[in-house]
Amino acid sequence: MSDVSKKASILRQPTAVWAIAFACTVSFMGIGLVDPILPAISEGLEASPSQTMLLFTSYLLITAIAMFFSGFISSRLGVKRTLLAGLALIVGFAALAGTSETVNQIIGFRAGWGLGNALFISTALAAIVGAASGGSRQAVILYEAALGIGMAIGPLLGGALGEASWRGPFFGTAALMAVALIAIAVLLRRSDAKPEPVAFGAGLSALRNPALRTLAITALFYNYAFFTLLAYTPYPLEAAASAKGLDFGAHELGLVFFGWGAALAVTSVFAAPVLTRRFGLMPVLHSMFVLLAVGLAAMAIGVRSVPVLIGVVVAAGLFLGVLNTALTETVMEATDLPRNVASSTYSGVRFLGGAIAPAVSGGIAEAMGAGAPYWFGVGALGVSILVLATGRRTLGHLGRPHATAKAEAQLITAGDAA
Repeated sequence: MSDVSKKASILRQPTAVWAIAFACTVSFMGIGLVDPILPAISEGLEASPSQTMLLFTSYLLITAIAMFFSGFISSRLGVKRTLLAGLALIVGFAALAGTSETVNQIIGFRAGWGLGNALFISTALAAIVGAASGGSRQAVILYEAALGIGMAIGPLLGGALGEASWRGPFFGTAALMAVALIAIAVLLRRSDAKPEPVAFGAGLSALRNPALRTLAITALFYNYAFFTLLAYTPYPLEAAASAKGLDFGAHELGLVFFGWGAALAVTSVFAAPVLTRRFGLMPVLHSMFVLLAVGLAAMAIGVRSVPVLIGVVVAAGLFLGVLNTALTETVMEATDLPRNVASSTYSGVRFLGGAIAPAVSGGIAEAMGAGAPYWFGVGALGVSILVLATGRRTLGHLGRPHATAKAEAQLITAGDAA
């Protein structure tokens, strides 16, 4: 088959696939959507940075807990009903967040949003693979593209809508997800096949596997660093800009994190497969951890410099994109557990790291200075490197480069549904 026909076949998909891909894009937008409006929420609701960063914590904590049981739920409800239940929860709680009068209300509604997100994203990849034409490889490409676009557009949309009001991004997400819910309800056929039942405690039991446990702990500390950068940076960046007399509102923050998301999307789709195929997974992981640690250290030292903060945020997106894809691929290769169970368990643990960072970064900054949270992120990455190194015996078969792109493509992003 020619390259032209291959490309064309990727685009020739049932309308149900495009509906799911659209919903995936909007779902992943929700991760970075609130980033540009955190300072505006602090000002509008008279909340401290520590309080508003809990919007990330409640969202990620509930997502993490729900991930351990999402396989059990979807095996009972089926793919379509699980997708619709997740979307309905996101629509409802995103709209409620927009009507909030206190920061505690938003924190609570973001928790409900996180439950819906866990149900949706843990099922979305399976739904795309089941509905797509051209095989699972092309379905994975579509899913990865949707993920990258959502991560990039989320901060941009949050900044644009947040210029008028911090409530705008919440209502905008609810409206987009309502469109996605209707599209999937109408266009996605319900499968007659009965899902393979998953035990209630399968996600927790999977942590008995030494390789998965090593990778999950590695990702726990890595995601602490990830969300230190994502959730905490708007505050020192706005403060640094204000000290220079610059107007740095939601729109400007949205542009910065759009650059971060775009960099993440490009390397996750294009650079990660090339690097892991050429050098092997383990060398790539160690190298990216070191580069990200250097970036966070630069932010800690240059915490009062607008160019340093902006430059490192965007550059960090390059490293994070490679790490996300490479870690997911490693999880898929490391065990003989069912992929949906392994990926959900791994994601449940890693999201816990993401939930902890926003909860403590504000207090660390208040007690130890604006650059201190970044140094804690550097320390967390050091732990990730140490855990990965000490667990090398359980991961020894992953040190070699891939023989072919085809074998690698079948694995990449298979766990991103969680």
